[in-house]
Amino acid sequence: MSRREPVERAAPQVKRDTATYPGTGAAREADHRGGERGVGEGDRLAAERGVGEGDRLAAEREDALVAAVVKAVAETGAHAGSVFLRSRDGRSIVLAATCGSSPSLLGGWRLIPVSSPIPVAAAYRSGRTVHLADADETMRRYPQLSVALPYAFGSASVPVRAGRESLGALAVVWAAPAGGTGLSRVQLRHLRTVANRLGAVLSDLRARGGAFEYDATTVPVEVPAPTAPAVRVGLFDWRLDTGAVVADDELCAIFGLAPGAFDGRDDTLASRLHPGDRVLLRVAAREAIAEGRVLARRLRVRAAHGYRTVELWGRVPEAPGEEARAHLVGCVLDAAAGAAAVTAVERLQDGLFSLAPDGRVSYANHGLEQLLGAPVRELLGRRLWDVLPWLSDPTYEDQHRAAMVSQQPTAFLAHRPPDRWLAFSLYPDPNGVTGRVEPSGSPPSPPSPPEGAGSPEGAGPPEESGESTSAPPVPGPGHPAPSRPAARAQPPRLSAIYHVLQLSSALTEAVTTDEVCDVVSDQLLPAIGGQHLAIYVIDEGRLHLLYRSGYRDRFLHWLEGRPLGAPLPGTEERTSGGPLFVESRQDPTDGCPARFAEGIGAWAYLPLVASNRPVGTCIVGFEGVHHFTGRDRGILTALSGLIAQALERARLYDEKSALAHGLQNALLPHRLPALPGIRTTGRYLPGTSGMNIGGDWYDVIPTGSGVALVIGDVEGHSVAAAGAMGQLRSAVRAFVTAGHSSSAVLAGTNRLLVDLDSGMLASCCYVRIEPGTGRAYAVRAGHCPPLLRRPDGSTEVLELAGGPLLGVDDTSTYSETRLELPRGSILALYTDGLVEERGSDIDLGIEDLRASLAHDAAGNLEELADRLLRKARRSPQRSDDIALLLTAYRPE
Repeated sequence: MSRREPVERAAPQVKRDTATYPGTGAAREADHRGGERGVGEGDRLAAERGVGEGDRLAAEREDALVAAVVKAVAETGAHAGSVFLRSRDGRSIVLAATCGSSPSLLGGWRLIPVSSPIPVAAAYRSGRTVHLADADETMRRYPQLSVALPYAFGSASVPVRAGRESLGALAVVWAAPAGGTGLSRVQLRHLRTVANRLGAVLSDLRARGGAFEYDATTVPVEVPAPTAPAVRVGLFDWRLDTGAVVADDELCAIFGLAPGAFDGRDDTLASRLHPGDRVLLRVAAREAIAEGRVLARRLRVRAAHGYRTVELWGRVPEAPGEEARAHLVGCVLDAAAGAAAVTAVERLQDGLFSLAPDGRVSYANHGLEQLLGAPVRELLGRRLWDVLPWLSDPTYEDQHRAAMVSQQPTAFLAHRPPDRWLAFSLYPDPNGVTGRVEPSGSPPSPPSPPEGAGSPEGAGPPEESGESTSAPPVPGPGHPAPSRPAARAQPPRLSAIYHVLQLSSALTEAVTTDEVCDVVSDQLLPAIGGQHLAIYVIDEGRLHLLYRSGYRDRFLHWLEGRPLGAPLPGTEERTSGGPLFVESRQDPTDGCPARFAEGIGAWAYLPLVASNRPVGTCIVGFEGVHHFTGRDRGILTALSGLIAQALERARLYDEKSALAHGLQNALLPHRLPALPGIRTTGRYLPGTSGMNIGGDWYDVIPTGSGVALVIGDVEGHSVAAAGAMGQLRSAVRAFVTAGHSSSAVLAGTNRLLVDLDSGMLASCCYVRIEPGTGRAYAVRAGHCPPLLRRPDGSTEVLELAGGPLLGVDDTSTYSETRLELPRGSILALYTDGLVEERGSDIDLGIEDLRASLAHDAAGNLEELADRLLRKARRSPQRSDDIALLLTAYRPE
């Protein structure tokens, strides 16, 4: 492998967002005290507590995010929505706000590299809407997303823009069985409108000094999905001395009164109570006068059928004056339905529980406590798979995730040691999951394997080999028959597993070493919270830096050029095949000199071994002390194997590609001839995907009476295409030198390509210019038409008669077209890679090139060629190579 300079990236800036939320924290306290002590003092306290313009802008930003994500969910009928905003370093988009889904359900997608092949990143990059109607369409277009979220859902992602600038992306998710139609055009238009309004607000906030860029430490705003209130609360102000009551509409509804019909008298409210409770209302009034408050006085209010129980809470304002002491302000709580439901649930023998969207238990009945063998107090606020070891297999966490993302019920069996099977059923909605647990018989055992075909040699019985007693889901759509999967000590959480899946999926698409290094940096660092990355490869028995992100030069020089046998961590671990984890600079296992470790707090040295052969070392760095759990170490070790295989494959590809490019460069002209009255310049750009080699070529050939211009394109992207291109270029030169006419040159080249029997086709455009007369003779064989810019700037597409592609039929003929070239004109020959884009009409590309040639300054031919290729150079996914030949006709 040839030596080259390492790729370098700037270290990302990490800063924690500490914006104050409106109505909370210091802002709320300042507002509260300001209300009691006066506006002036409240402003002074706010200033003393640092609540300034920055906090107000941050609060406006949070309000705008919440309003946008809630409206997006409401307008589209989705069950979840998310807003992602651009990171400070511009390399990622970061989850900023969610509605209806917990960020924990998003796994590794809280920080998404801009280059990721998933819908929300694609919407941000392209500025276009990405609409996926169902899981089948998601699998076809974005297989990496389906790997991590293999559930039945549809999604739509739209860019958040300010003018032409992309600030982020907005995405919504809905339940979508196979064959769903997705969102309507009206719903998509509403979604884009919401995103555009958010972009305008963010742009305005930025103009006023507010920042909206986020980083990996940002905590997203979580908004629960809209739901009906479980408790009704009515507010009142009761004048005890006169019996006058001021009540809101909710209190009137609780008492069964129309708001407009309430006469404002306490006797009217008392008439709606059970006769036995009317005296309690008067007792409550006397207690309020005597003690200043009323605590949870229960009253029975008349309902359509009988009575229901409500609670009265109130207090006398603490203010001077008898008139103020005569008031009782408070509320009436109507929670009878909820209390009755809880009472009913507690009577059941089955276990019932409620999970918040992030999987934490928010309610559990007594039956669940008995079935799971865990006290309710230990379950509340925690996830079942974190509390109960026999539910710790990621299979069960995935059931919750599947239910929440797809909004479809799911069920599974689990084995509670020592001998009890339990059936779990999960019923989701956007606000969480209701679960039911009931006893179940054991599932049928799988058939025994033939003798000698069971466990690997040396394996013991299940108890000794660590086999789990848990079982996978109940058989059903997408679920296999129950079995007993192997358990793991401290099984990894789903987010970690999805990081491994996402990285492995991305590495399969990375072709070159640069692409592999970019994928590792984009995917690995966010997954483990690292800030620095260095990748060394072995070349001639020594370590050489291939890629870095964030590391300082002094640290890099420590390992650069070290032989494999040197007693250093980066080499010892690489040769032994075992990783090394350094949790702090004081770690005794660290062999890094202190002077080289400035600014780096912890390291992970990961050996890169492919096919039992060392290929390099990957070093991940952290700015502070970092504790590597057993789970972290296992995941990093597994990832290092994936990186090594991808890197070795990419290095082999780079070597083959270098050979192919060397062949192609040798076949292209290195210098164009200088001719009187004619100036020429050529450009060649390889594709940015695949082998990056093709069959495009151009040439300028002096003749006895002028000059011949030729450009062509052999189909395919391979060494064979480059070889055929070289043969065709030589053939054209031979026919031109022999003095053949334009038509005869292409006819002879066509016969040669057919005789070579290569199975390849080629297009070509040939123009012969006679400088003294201003005449030109052009022939085209299935090639793009040339462009002619006249001295006044007007530019036209030259429609030539031409003929079929070269290599189709050895009897093909090619008609010649006569052209007139005005003095000061520019002739442009090009290949289809410059004007053709996937999914668009090539005629539109030719028209765009014509417009660019017409409007660009034509004083300097070299600069003009560079400007015409500017858009193509910036394209990261250019599948075809490009050739361009410009000729300025300026006779003496």
